[in-house]
Amino acid sequence: MDKEFLVSCPEEEEISLRSSAQYLDKKMREIRDSGKVVGLDRIAVMVALNITHDLLTNKNINDDINQTVSNRVKNIQEKVEFALHKGKQMEL
Repeated sequence: MDKEFLVSCPEEEEISLRSSAQYLDKKMREIRDSGKVVGLDRIAVMVALNITHDLLTNKNINDDINQTVSNRVKNIQEKVEFALHKGKQMEL
């Protein structure tokens, strides 16, 4: 929003940092243009809250997916172990 800041970062992360700054600027402009929030500090806080909410929501979704996958893998392992155990019993 027409302000520049000097931020140090490793050279290999410069492109990512610039992308992050552009994303932040875009979101701040969206909040400002909505007319619901006035003042740079308040706009920054609103954007920070929105980005944090999105991040945590996606994290929770990913955690749920990981738990589901983990449960399925465990179930498959149990079935394989049962089948192998049953097969060993039949060989005797």
